[in-house]
Amino acid sequence: MPATVAQVVDLLDRRYPPALAAEWDSVGLVAGDPRATVNRILFAVDPVMAVVDEALMLQADMIVTHHPLLLRGVHSVAAVDHKGSVLHTLISHGIALACAHTNADHARPGVSDALADLLGIVDTVPLVPDAGDPAVGTGRIGRLDETLTLGALIDRVAQRLPSTAQGIRASGDPERLVETVAVCGGSGDAFLAEASDVADAYITADLRHHRAQDHLVDGGCALIDVAHWASEWPWLPVAAEALAADCRAGGTTVEVHVSAVVTDPWTMHRGSQS
Repeated sequence: MPATVAQVVDLLDRRYPPALAAEWDSVGLVAGDPRATVNRILFAVDPVMAVVDEALMLQADMIVTHHPLLLRGVHSVAAVDHKGSVLHTLISHGIALACAHTNADHARPGVSDALADLLGIVDTVPLVPDAGDPAVGTGRIGRLDETLTLGALIDRVAQRLPSTAQGIRASGDPERLVETVAVCGGSGDAFLAEASDVADAYITADLRHHRAQDHLVDGGCALIDVAHWASEWPWLPVAAEALAADCRAGGTTVEVHVSAVVTDPWTMHRGSQS
């Protein structure tokens, strides 16, 4: 028996409780009739038109994204801009949209767990534990499944994460041995101090120049900066399979797919020529 939109959202909320979301965030059902049936779901990082087009090709009934479509207040959803066009296309084709953002970041297992697992980081605990429940929280810290040089760890990251134009940026002694690694899927710039206190290397995205520079000057751990999209993509197949299993356990069935569309905003890269 197929699930309904409401049942899918309920199962997502159980794994990624909305109460774990940041105060500024907007998570949950964005568009769609809770009573509508769902046979096929597409998981993606970003709710952009390229993903909607993929959902249309798959004849999906629902899209689950990590990033919200409507994070800030709006006064119109007319199809005169990208967000409005996405909403109108979804509604006109009967496709529901839900998102799990910082609630999926903080839940366990969540976005950073998927990143750590993919990179061979084991025995993880939250990098910044939640004040109310230290079992969940932001980022993860653990040990590598084998000791590597920083250079070898950078190669592993480049090989295992989805390919992007940005590639991998890093700083530190490439021959330094790395045993403990902190990760944070998405923007982890704010947690440099926490990572430096406990890790030999920190893997995250969107590191800013001055904060990274100050961190390194102060003797902080090695840094590996990856594309934001690539750091969060590993969660998609994990979340998709978990949802499918939860549906089966509840007596319903859904077909899950993971988007193959690279929605990273950076599409070109050139190395320095001098």
